[in-house]
Amino acid sequence: MGLAFLAAALLLFKTQSLAQPDSRNIKTGLVIPDESYSDQPYIVKTNDGAWLCVLTTGQSHEGESGQHVISQRSLDQGKTWIDKVDVEPSRGPEASYAVLLKAPSGRIFVFYNHNTDNTRAVKGDNPPYRDGLVKRVDSQGYFVFKYSDDHGKSWSPGRITIPVRNFDIDRKNPYQGKIQYFWNVGRAFAFEKSAYVPIHKVGGFGEGFFTTSEGALLQSPDLLSVPDPAKAQWLTLPDGEVGLRTPAQGGGPIAEEQNLVVLSDGTFFCVYRTIDGHPAYTYSRDKGHSWEPPQYMRYADGRLMKHPRAANFVWKCENGKYLYWFHNHGGVFIRNHPNRRNIAYEDRNPAWVSGGIEVDSPKGKIIQWTQPEVLLYDDDPLIRMSYPDLVEDRGNYYITETQKDIARVHHIDPKLLNGLWAQFENKKKAEGILMSWPGQGQKSSRTVPAPLLPDFVKRDPARMDGGGMMLTNGFSIDITFNLKDLAGAPVLLDARDSTGKGWFVGINDKKALEITLNDGRVQSAWSCDVDILKPGKDHYASIILDGGPRIISFVVDGILNDGGHTRQFGWGRFNPNLKSVAGAKELKISPKGPGLVSKVSIYARALTISEAIANYRAQQKK
Repeated sequence: MGLAFLAAALLLFKTQSLAQPDSRNIKTGLVIPDESYSDQPYIVKTNDGAWLCVLTTGQSHEGESGQHVISQRSLDQGKTWIDKVDVEPSRGPEASYAVLLKAPSGRIFVFYNHNTDNTRAVKGDNPPYRDGLVKRVDSQGYFVFKYSDDHGKSWSPGRITIPVRNFDIDRKNPYQGKIQYFWNVGRAFAFEKSAYVPIHKVGGFGEGFFTTSEGALLQSPDLLSVPDPAKAQWLTLPDGEVGLRTPAQGGGPIAEEQNLVVLSDGTFFCVYRTIDGHPAYTYSRDKGHSWEPPQYMRYADGRLMKHPRAANFVWKCENGKYLYWFHNHGGVFIRNHPNRRNIAYEDRNPAWVSGGIEVDSPKGKIIQWTQPEVLLYDDDPLIRMSYPDLVEDRGNYYITETQKDIARVHHIDPKLLNGLWAQFENKKKAEGILMSWPGQGQKSSRTVPAPLLPDFVKRDPARMDGGGMMLTNGFSIDITFNLKDLAGAPVLLDARDSTGKGWFVGINDKKALEITLNDGRVQSAWSCDVDILKPGKDHYASIILDGGPRIISFVVDGILNDGGHTRQFGWGRFNPNLKSVAGAKELKISPKGPGLVSKVSIYARALTISEAIANYRAQQKK
């Protein structure tokens, strides 16, 4: 007993002493210079070895006068930036929402909105706009581009306008399409010698700003090769009069911020945001001319993904696999909210990432998506991060993002991404177990020494005022159990002392598995989704306390809980002031009867979701 206790103490000491800043915290990223407002920090690698970043910026808030496009270069993966250039000047009409494309020759194109006519107001709804006039004019005008032949050090003096064909949505706007409402956040791409640039058409301005929207795709068969880009030809896809909208059955009026990748067989995959609580996607098998009926995004196991009205991005990596950025909440709560156009903009923190793998289908290649991991977060839950980009350089992965006034570059731990891509096959038990029950000589004992779990907050010795510091520690509990009866709120694991300090796991009054944490000052609790536990069935649950974003996650029988149809969030936040869960010296494991626990494993760290799924599969093998 003494040796086991000493080993556990040494493991905990190692975990605490080696604690490092969490690279998922956006404040650990490298700042990309801006003027104040900062949006869409998108990057391409130039042929002279630099990163070229284009940014929409200005001295005030999003959409106000002076908003314009700049570019700058980095020769050291975002540590420093040089060659800052105004693609469009701040003193001119609004220039906004730029995306980049590099041609095989090394020439670089930058595409963006431009208020060329210097229109100062357009027609909108009244209410919410007084007199029916919208003074924000950055999402109308002309879609234009410039180009650079010196790796982004300078840009062509004249902008070139791309002709955008009117759809029904344009002809139904207040100007019958003579003024087009639109913008773009989607990454441009090249395929079979053609250039493609997404564009998001808007039908009107009102509650939630854009009242209707749909996606289109601009294609040029010769932009990448013609000597004079002003002479390039352009098509507006898809064919017909209607762009990419939400699913026909139950979809809302918002379908925007389309992002595309090309699969290995030439299929185009497109994902975009809605106000339905779920992102939409579709495939094109004919290079964007027509599209399969849109559907809501699903995991490989068939469950719907959840996402609010926020950018959701898909990237194809150099290894042929995919990453998908989204926010993992929404569902029925956004869909049924009376003001869903506005509320759906909220809660863009943390950002989650799913991994994608190509598989065959009767129609061609499709992508199967893994369950997600937390990718980036901020300590303040109200901070919103969005409009990311992915850069791969020398085997490393980098993500850019913005909170609208600070843009940053983040180096992403490749272990997290590799874990996602291996999620469908991995059946290996995670390493680093702090305590395992039953252990040697514990078959009949249901009272064991309580594991020493890491603190979440401690006093900062560097502060003269004796204040505290938040730690990024965590812990995880894997528990196998079979309940003959879900009623009666049985307690399965209990490490509380006589004052209530400590932690326990039990069944709550909604018949869901719940963990409660108490340090004598504050208490936090979170549960798994309802209606997933069944009497008389063996269940395997991982309860993950992630001290970085202060998130509690439940993975039950290999499924990350997302709230289902009963709550907006499947993951919850615990109190940032919670110091520790130190309580009783002994952990009580439920006796045989209505709440039979057969196995317990405890880790002095937060498992990844991929590890928790692998643990479940490892258990199923036995």
